[in-house]
Amino acid sequence: MSIHTRRAPGEISFARLMSLSMAARLLVDTGIQTFSPFLGIIGQGLGVDLVTMGRLLAVQNGAGLLSPALGELAERIGYRRVMQGALLAGALGFGLVGTSQHLTTALLGMVGIGLCLAGFIPTLVAYISARLPYATRARGLGIIEYSWALSGIVGLYVVGQLIAATSWRTPFYGLAVGLGVMAALFGLLPPARGADQPALPHRHAGHPRTASQRITSFFALGPGAASAYSAIAAGALNFFAIMQLNLTYGAWLGEHYAINPAQLGTVALILGCFDLLASVSVSLFTDRIGKKRSVLLGAAGTLIGLLLLPLLNIGLAPAVLGLAITRGFAEFFIVSNISLLSEQVPTLRAKVMTLNVACVQIGFALAGFTGPWLYITYGVAGLALVSFCALLLASLLMLLRVRELPIASVPT
Repeated sequence: MSIHTRRAPGEISFARLMSLSMAARLLVDTGIQTFSPFLGIIGQGLGVDLVTMGRLLAVQNGAGLLSPALGELAERIGYRRVMQGALLAGALGFGLVGTSQHLTTALLGMVGIGLCLAGFIPTLVAYISARLPYATRARGLGIIEYSWALSGIVGLYVVGQLIAATSWRTPFYGLAVGLGVMAALFGLLPPARGADQPALPHRHAGHPRTASQRITSFFALGPGAASAYSAIAAGALNFFAIMQLNLTYGAWLGEHYAINPAQLGTVALILGCFDLLASVSVSLFTDRIGKKRSVLLGAAGTLIGLLLLPLLNIGLAPAVLGLAITRGFAEFFIVSNISLLSEQVPTLRAKVMTLNVACVQIGFALAGFTGPWLYITYGVAGLALVSFCALLLASLLMLLRVRELPIASVPT
C-alpha cells in the first residue's frame, strides 16, 4: 500500500500535509531545543543561575502532564482544533519569555510552551498515523521527525547567530510570530473525523460514575495496556537519560573549552546532523528490520556512547563527537519507538501518544532537576553514569515487556 493517500474533495495532499507539518515541527522543536545549548545565556539574561533555569524548565515540562487530557479532548473535538490551540499557546509562551523582565512572566511563558509541546506533537503524530498503514508508518513518521534534526542543523545555528548579533530575546520573538502563523494555517486542514479517527462512544447520562471509575477509565488501554505502558516507560527513561546531557552540554563545553554562543550554535548544528541521520535511518530501515528491534538497536548504541563520553572529554572535538554519537542513537530509539507506540492500541491512538508525551515530560522535568545538579556536583562522569542506569532499565523493559504485532496481523 502506498504511503500516499488518495485525496478526497477538499482534503490536503500528502506532500502538502507533510510540508506543513514539518514546518510547524521545525518551529516547535527549535523553540524546545533552544533551552539546551543556551540555557546558561538565557539564565544570565533573566538574572538566575543554571540550577534555577533547570527548575524553570521542570515547570515547563510539568505542563506536559496535561497531555493525556488533551489527547482525550482531541478524540472528542478533532485533532485539528487541539493542534491549533496548542500552537497558539506556544506563540503566547515564547512571546512572554522573550518580553519577560521578571521570573514570574518567564514562568508563565514556560507553561505556555509546555502546553504547546503537550498538545501539538502527539496530536500531530496521531493525525498522521491515522492516514498511514502500519507497514510504512515508520517511514512517514521518520520524515516528520526530520524536523527535530533540522531544528538543530538550521534552527539552533540561526538562534546562535541571532543571539550573538542581537540578544537572547530575538529568537523568542521570531518563534512567537512563526507559531501564530502556523496556528492560522493548521486551521485550514481537513478534520480527521470519519475514516481517519474513530469517535469515542457517548456516555449515557443515566449511568453516572464515581471519580475512581473515571480515573480508571481514563488510563485504561485494554488488552494491550501492559505492552503500551512498558513502551511508554522505556521511552521516558531514554528521554530522561539524553535530556540530562542536552540540558548541560552548553554549560559543560563553555566551561571546559570556552566556546561562545555562535560556536554553541555550530555544535548544535553538528548534533542536528546526527539527529537527521538517525531519523533518515528510521524512515529507510525501521519498517524492514522491525520497530522493536530498531528501538533496542538505538538503546545499545546509546549505552555504548554513554560509557565512552567521560573518556572522550579530553578535547572539544572528541567531546562533541561523543555527544553526537550518543545523541544520534538516542534519536533512533525515540523515532522508532514512536512508530512502535502508534499501533499498540490503534483505537485509542491519540490517548496513547499523549500519555507517552506526559511520561516523557516527567522524564524531561526530572532531568531539569538532576542534570544541572549532577554536572555541577559530579561532572560529566556522574551525568553519564546516571543516564546509563536509566537507559539500561529502559532496554530491559523494551526487551521483556513490549510486544510488536506482525505486520500481517495489522489492518491496513
